[in-house]
Amino acid sequence: MSFTQGKLCPCNPTTERGVSTKLSATGSKLVYTNGSTVVIRDLADPAGNSTYAGHIQPATVARFSPSGYYCASGDVAGNVRVWDTVGADRILKNEVKTGIKINDLEWDGESKRIIAVGDGKSRMGSVFTFDTGNSAGEIMGHSKPINAVSIRHQRPFRAVTASDDAQIAFFEGAPYKYKKSIKTHTRFVQDVRYAPSGDLFASGGSDGKVFLYDGKTGDVIIELKEGAHSATVMACSWSTDSKSLATSSTDGTVKLWDAETHKIINTWTVGTGIHNQQVGNTWVQEDIVSLSLSGDLSVFDRREAEKPRQILYGAQRPITAFTAALSGTMYAGSYDGRVVSFSDNGAESVKGDGPSSQVTALAAVENKVISTSFDDCVREIDLGTGAFTLMSVGTNGQPKDVACDMDGIYVITSRGLECIKEGKVLSKTPVGSTPSSVATSATLIAVGAEDQKVYLFEKGADPKEVGKLESNRGMITALAFSPSGQLLAAGDSTGRIVLYDVENKEVKTSRWTFHTGRISSIAWTQDGKHAASGSLDTNIYIWSVDKPMSNIAIKNAGTRGVSGVAWVSPNIVASAGADGCVRTWEIKFHD
Repeated sequence: MSFTQGKLCPCNPTTERGVSTKLSATGSKLVYTNGSTVVIRDLADPAGNSTYAGHIQPATVARFSPSGYYCASGDVAGNVRVWDTVGADRILKNEVKTGIKINDLEWDGESKRIIAVGDGKSRMGSVFTFDTGNSAGEIMGHSKPINAVSIRHQRPFRAVTASDDAQIAFFEGAPYKYKKSIKTHTRFVQDVRYAPSGDLFASGGSDGKVFLYDGKTGDVIIELKEGAHSATVMACSWSTDSKSLATSSTDGTVKLWDAETHKIINTWTVGTGIHNQQVGNTWVQEDIVSLSLSGDLSVFDRREAEKPRQILYGAQRPITAFTAALSGTMYAGSYDGRVVSFSDNGAESVKGDGPSSQVTALAAVENKVISTSFDDCVREIDLGTGAFTLMSVGTNGQPKDVACDMDGIYVITSRGLECIKEGKVLSKTPVGSTPSSVATSATLIAVGAEDQKVYLFEKGADPKEVGKLESNRGMITALAFSPSGQLLAAGDSTGRIVLYDVENKEVKTSRWTFHTGRISSIAWTQDGKHAASGSLDTNIYIWSVDKPMSNIAIKNAGTRGVSGVAWVSPNIVASAGADGCVRTWEIKFHD
């Protein structure tokens, strides 16, 4: 058996209310951060999506070099990592420790020097050469954290920084030396960007104002007042021809300005709620990409006057539940309660009255998906409409896992097993120990527990216990019946999977022991000959029933752990993890 990596459905950027999120692009590729992961998202060809997982601490910003061959990314611990964007290995070129919490960074026009800015005890910025880390100037002139930096790519080189002290510092270089402070804004300056031509740069701030400046001297040219934003301007970016400026604001709008006439060209209203606050933007070729506080990325065509041409959805927080419907559509529930579907048509956020807190489990059957969450509710997603239905059933305790079939829905809580059908709780059955996982077959319900045992119940209006399986050595964390119901795979907290013969209540094999962390999910192929498992150890294994010692190891399949696996076709397995990404893997069976 062997495998090849398939498509990557990336997570969306991390956002924080009141904080500008920096986006960057080169060609058709958009780059941003989520947790410790850097995501490269190709808007023209999804096959070009990729991630970089070299940071240990949460990454805050990533920017491509002008040459496009490298990417520099910074994190909260002050580390700037420069890595190769060509090839799949993502070779690290250099790592520089700046000693500041990095809020933004920028390359110079020669792809040689980097300015990193943020918040530190003794300084707010650092200038260095990317290959050696040697100093190439000094960032000064601010008394509070710096939010943004931009560099003029033409000689003579210039640089500007924007700070919470309501000032813009202007630098001449290289090496970069402080020249003067620009005091146009009355509140925090959130973003500052040079036009590609170098003739102008623009700034936006918490006072809702946007200014244009001379790129060489830093002199103020004009404030863009006509049709101005009514709230904080969080981001500004220039078109490739330097003729248009896009600004995004917490008033929920994105505005396009003509840099020559200083007039507004268009205004797009994304929404009025808090989640529709716009906190970042960039140009991807001829399109404007603006980021909502919810993490959604709206793609605007400058010729389209009313609405986004496309909205890019994805998980914004770690994925905590995962399943796949018979159609092959994947569903991922995350730590913040959002459920996102992934299909050949792209990703969509499941609409309707969904969970208000962490999604703990998802299970698919026929034309619906069942979800459980920490708000103690069981909900239903209609696959036809792609939205939550009105069905919402409260549970007698916090639900941990769910299984479902045409006979009903089976939920486990800290208090036992609950059977639900047609929106009503039919029975509440105690279990010998605190339950931790559940699975169902045509005739049985299997409940894994913290006492390392699997309890078997016969289906019915009032399930009756009919046996126990006791060969695991850790808390049962994942259960899955084979399609025929003859076999049961039980994964535990030690990383061990025991395969049981259910009818005889015997161990068929205990050799599926290559994981080194808690088993989070197990899924069977339709023919019942193979099973896939995902674990906290970041790996996926494909196991063979006929040849227990034969397996496929997919190493580092999910940064920070794999939280779910599901088969979307006879030879394609999908996985989701704590990095918020969904990946597919094509498996080649040789046995």
